[in-house]
Amino acid sequence: MAAPITKKTLTDRFIRSRGAAPVGHRDDYLDSIVPGMALRVTDKAHKSFVLITRYPSNPANPTRRALGAYGEIKLDEARDKARGWLELIGRGVDPRIEEARRRALEQRRQAHTFAAVAAQYLERAVKGPAYVKLESLATNLRLSDASLSQRDAMVAVLADQKNRALVSKARTEGIARKVEAERVINGEFVKRWGGRPITDILPEEVATAIRAIVARGAPYSAHSAFAYIRRLFNWAIGTNEFGITTSPAERLRPTDLIGRRDARDRVLADGELRDVWHAADTMGYPYGPLLQLLILTGQREREVADMRWSEVDIAVRLWTIPAERMKGRRAHEVPLAARARKLLEALPRFGEGEYLFSTTSGKKPVNGFSKAKVRLNKLIADQRSKASVKASMPPWVFHDLRRTVRTHLSALPVQDLVRELVIAHARPGLHKVYDQHVYREEKRECLMLWEKRLAEILDTKANASEG
Repeated sequence: MAAPITKKTLTDRFIRSRGAAPVGHRDDYLDSIVPGMALRVTDKAHKSFVLITRYPSNPANPTRRALGAYGEIKLDEARDKARGWLELIGRGVDPRIEEARRRALEQRRQAHTFAAVAAQYLERAVKGPAYVKLESLATNLRLSDASLSQRDAMVAVLADQKNRALVSKARTEGIARKVEAERVINGEFVKRWGGRPITDILPEEVATAIRAIVARGAPYSAHSAFAYIRRLFNWAIGTNEFGITTSPAERLRPTDLIGRRDARDRVLADGELRDVWHAADTMGYPYGPLLQLLILTGQREREVADMRWSEVDIAVRLWTIPAERMKGRRAHEVPLAARARKLLEALPRFGEGEYLFSTTSGKKPVNGFSKAKVRLNKLIADQRSKASVKASMPPWVFHDLRRTVRTHLSALPVQDLVRELVIAHARPGLHKVYDQHVYREEKRECLMLWEKRLAEILDTKANASEG
């Protein structure tokens, strides 16, 4: 039973002075500042704020609704909340319904973390349904053979002839893009914002993440990363599922953040290539021989770094990169000339894993190329200092080795189609459709000639040191 309402300008001192109401009663003290707001005190001395007014769901009679218990909510906060409710009521909105809507929105916001949305993007927009099915088959295979890693199980599933149709469909859905997108999005962005609601990511945070890549000396990677993150946010907005309506990357310009994306044309001079080779010798396993194999074969960085013994046939001097690891989505044969074969034969063999270049006994391929590049550059600088070469080596990236190899191949007595096939460039025009010859021996001859030319470049006695 409530006592007659007393109107009072509520203060903290007044509230603290109120004792318990008589047994079976409740005392209400109406605030003179905010219409309808009152302090309610029970017979057990529990104090709370209420708003007494006509609500849209029951406009016939005034009703009390709790704003919050005193102590859990301050007096000023109670007044602000009451004013907010009165403003909603004035617009015909029931505060209880509005608060339920806001709670649901906040729950969705917390559930839609950046990591969760990124995973949805990678599964639905990048992997494609066929690839998701192949991953499911790989998971089932692991259940029957616990010794397999998920990656090895996936390789086995992709190689299974029963899955040829599914693999073919997965390739058309973007199997090559999936590998790159997953690496960039997880490595650059999920690592930063994974547990935060996607709606909380600010433009300045996207800019900071991109500038961090530029600061590592990788402007081209920064351009690619910016394209991926902008596409992810646009996709999330387009689905209308994650509560995000504007992209934090929308107003950012890659040219302002990173600079112009000029075509890469850096080709290492012979002396520079020689410096890289000898510095790689000093580095030792795993990065040293990996870099040398990049130079010997002209293949891409990750194609060499992710190399497995199951892809190599030393007896027939052939390395076959499976389609799922190739940018062009076709298996690629790399004949092994003498020096490349000798390099592979000298590599350690691990019982536990089959990756050639590894710091985990073959269980995982190497990573951390940025640190390896810093170490390599220091070794090159030390070499040049000992040789009394004053000029430092101009900036370069690992991909420049591939361009350097391709440039040298142009000087060899080999047809241009073979040069392109050696480094796995797509066949031009009708060759792609009608010419299914693998050109294995032609590529072998080309790489043998390249090794011969490389031996001349590496001969320090025959070559004066170059800057």
